[in-house]
Amino acid sequence: MPQTEAREATSALAIPKSTLGVGIIGVSPARGWATTAHIPALRALPNYRIAALSARSAESARAAGQVFGVGAVFSDHEQLVTQPDVDVVAVTVKVPHHRELVSAALAAGKAVYCEWPLGRDLEDARAMAALAAKQGVRTVVGLQARQAPAIEFVQQLLRDGYVGEVLSTTMVGLSIPGDVVGQPNAYMLDKTNGANLLTVPFGHSLDLLNYVLGEFVDLSAVSDVRRPLITIEETGEQIVKTAVDQIAVIGTLTSGATASIHIREAVAGGIGFLWEINGTDGTLRITADAALPEIFPLTVAGAQGRDEPTALAIPAAVRQKWPALASLEGAPAFNVARAYAAFAADIDNGTHTVPDFADAVRRHEVIAAIERSAASGKRVKA
Repeated sequence: MPQTEAREATSALAIPKSTLGVGIIGVSPARGWATTAHIPALRALPNYRIAALSARSAESARAAGQVFGVGAVFSDHEQLVTQPDVDVVAVTVKVPHHRELVSAALAAGKAVYCEWPLGRDLEDARAMAALAAKQGVRTVVGLQARQAPAIEFVQQLLRDGYVGEVLSTTMVGLSIPGDVVGQPNAYMLDKTNGANLLTVPFGHSLDLLNYVLGEFVDLSAVSDVRRPLITIEETGEQIVKTAVDQIAVIGTLTSGATASIHIREAVAGGIGFLWEINGTDGTLRITADAALPEIFPLTVAGAQGRDEPTALAIPAAVRQKWPALASLEGAPAFNVARAYAAFAADIDNGTHTVPDFADAVRRHEVIAAIERSAASGKRVKA
């Protein structure tokens, strides 16, 4: 069955096999994804050090530096990306700002780890990928669910023929609550900002399906805004939502298997995340608490023949692939840390095992196909 394999790198970071200095753009001293995931991940890895931080204001940058023990802090990202001891720039800000900040880092010749979605749309993503290729630098995109131990285990089971030939696969899951949203995430209600149910919960889930089972050849999609008003948690204000809250896709994979995905806003008593892979000889069932497989731990169950699915233990060798990360297992930082670890190994070995900007463009292309199909009501090539 289709698998993404390590392939030769087309470019290399001009650094020795030693500690990589990371500059993080978008750090808050109190909250945010950098604080929750990137900083704990980097602190756990001996071959990385946090070389610099930047924030919106000088005051916030100084506060973050004090909290995290980093001396080089900036309110201007241009200063951070030109620091000689910064080898990798991590972009962890809101999606509308990705292109500007990523482009600055690439122009400075730095490797870049950019959070997903790479851009607001396919045009943004293609522009950044083209610049990275032109500059000849390595990139990583934050589709870190690929690094989850459960996914590596599922790939092994599929290679070993656990389910036989894959006939079909189905995903269903929930994202954020549909009636209320916190102020920091209110920007996700506006479709034009590029961070919403389609690109984030659906996008991460879609990436796993395509990474493990292969790409869509064609697909048909339905999307809708079923609850157009949402309340801001902190203020009680009601906001009109333009981003869709229901997305259902069905299509054919390159293997010939039928695939369906339905991700929607949270409802009482709904299934958090359920992914079944059905084959001629068996079934695999991957579950989590929500359709955010990059964050929530995944469990694996399986059945062969006519047996009922039972839990399958993820081998210790897979879970403990990077022993330094044991303390992060189960935390949001775990898969991010595994992505950073794999990226460092890629640099040392000349391999390509983490998703880069070219991979991100492919995922944006499928999302664009979903939007075309939903708008036209027609089946489209993916």
